[in-house]
Amino acid sequence: MASSSLLITIFLCISFVLSVNANEVTVGGKSGDWKIPPSSAYSFNEWAQKARFKVGDFLFFRYEAGKDSVLQVAREAYEKCNTTSPKASYTDGNTKVKLEQAGPVYFISGTEGHCQKGQKLRVVVVTPRNSAFSPAPSPSDGPAVAPTSGAAKLTGVFGVLGLALAFCAFF
Repeated sequence: MASSSLLITIFLCISFVLSVNANEVTVGGKSGDWKIPPSSAYSFNEWAQKARFKVGDFLFFRYEAGKDSVLQVAREAYEKCNTTSPKASYTDGNTKVKLEQAGPVYFISGTEGHCQKGQKLRVVVVTPRNSAFSPAPSPSDGPAVAPTSGAAKLTGVFGVLGLALAFCAFF
């Protein structure tokens, strides 16, 4: 009985720690909007290369509903601005997309001509550092975003496990 409650406690603590590490990131930054970039000097990809996206994070796209959309597409559709067969299509104006697997993820505007004018985004999603394995993105997909230190998160996981074990020792 005690061992099953210990396992349940540990599982709940780990689940909590992993869920706390998810981030919600507004595309384009704090004041960002999903729209045609104001100049050729700005691109959503330049913005994305300065951030780190991990499995479980959410991308938040803000745009005018009915006048624009977000399409999640394959690499080839991204490169050619092809809107005909998206993996997913969003039109609500406040789109929240969960990043569910490691590797590159591609988004384009569904409004005709917008993608060709730079309204497209490629993010590289990494596996959280406290996972046992972190597969590297394919070299053909371009440079990956440099990972940040995961030591603090790893220490946090062990701290929570230690607290859970100490808690269980009293019962």
